[in-house]
Amino acid sequence: MAADRFIPYRKQDIVEMCLRELKLDDSVLSFRQFCDLLSNSLHVEYHQTLESLKNDYAPFDPNADTKQLEPYTPEQKSQCQTRFAENFANVLNAANFEKITEQDLQDALTEESLFKVRLEVEFDDFEQVVFYRRGESQLTETITSLFGLRKQTLNFTNYDRVAIYITFKDKAHFDRKKKALFGFEPGSTIVKLFQDVPKADLEMLFPNSEVRMRPIDKAFIGASAVVGGAVVLVTKLGASILLLAALMGFWIGWHKEAVEMTQQHFISFAIGLGVFAGFIFKEWSKFKNRKIKFMKALSDNLYFKNLDNNAGVFHTLIDAAEEEDFKEAILAYSFLLNCQDGLTAEALDERIECWFKEKYQCELDFEIADALGKLERMQLVKLNHDIYHAVALDEAKKILDTHWDNIFNYA
Repeated sequence: MAADRFIPYRKQDIVEMCLRELKLDDSVLSFRQFCDLLSNSLHVEYHQTLESLKNDYAPFDPNADTKQLEPYTPEQKSQCQTRFAENFANVLNAANFEKITEQDLQDALTEESLFKVRLEVEFDDFEQVVFYRRGESQLTETITSLFGLRKQTLNFTNYDRVAIYITFKDKAHFDRKKKALFGFEPGSTIVKLFQDVPKADLEMLFPNSEVRMRPIDKAFIGASAVVGGAVVLVTKLGASILLLAALMGFWIGWHKEAVEMTQQHFISFAIGLGVFAGFIFKEWSKFKNRKIKFMKALSDNLYFKNLDNNAGVFHTLIDAAEEEDFKEAILAYSFLLNCQDGLTAEALDERIECWFKEKYQCELDFEIADALGKLERMQLVKLNHDIYHAVALDEAKKILDTHWDNIFNYA
């Protein structure tokens, strides 16, 4: 399993971790001020990204509670859709999410669910389907069955965070299929964020997933119905059926002995039919109740795994991307500040990754290109013959202060 890009510590913790490594003496307060300036500068930049996402998502938002000043033209909707998809992908990448491949999705449809629920998904209903995940780990869970008599230990891949982006096809598609719409609008785009999702259960995140009985469940119910039905037929209808067969044989001419059907025979036959009909209804109810049980298991799962929906997801992801950017930048700057001779990008990347592994038992794939790119853009590092040097702390604060003063320069 490849190392994750995600840094699993809060940005405040990263600041404290950097302070423990830096030899600042009386400059601890100055470093905290630098961190505040850097954090606020990134916050303003990401606020602009958030507003852009909200504006581009507005034509497709299924939860909108505001009126449109003017209706969107098809061309405007197409432009908004393109910009939104690009910006949303950029934010997820900045938040260190990884795109889930088509192969992973196909594996999820074929692997056995941890919750013993079989689901089917109609991919034909979607115009676009994109899944992202962050935080991959191998977990173990014990599954009980047969009233707790049988225990099975399962090893599975778990995703800490899963973001999905799905666009439905237009109304004409669903009209052609004569399919009823439940909980979504044709042509709309839904965005959702989930936590702790097993890889084998990714299909439960689709909005049109439907519960299907597994072969083993069908076999269990079918065998029970056959055995029970045979018992009812023999005990309640056996004599009546034999009498009717003899009567039919007399009518057809198979035998000459007359068969007499009394009122008591008809009453017994009617009672037997009633009992058999009751048994059929009971087995049908058992089948429906088992399906409802599976649907409840699915619903309970999604209830506790769902973190946010649609436009609300933007705020969560923007905050995550902002934190990741800050953590990457402050780590790279701190390590360069601690090394007067400077470091190459490769050496800095290796030093930070080894530091996490040796000191905090945390393996990660540090995004050195993103970290240095931000520091270069903000002029907080200098590059000389492939060697990066950190700008002195006091000078770096002045640079960020000047940057902050010029953020809204409308003169």
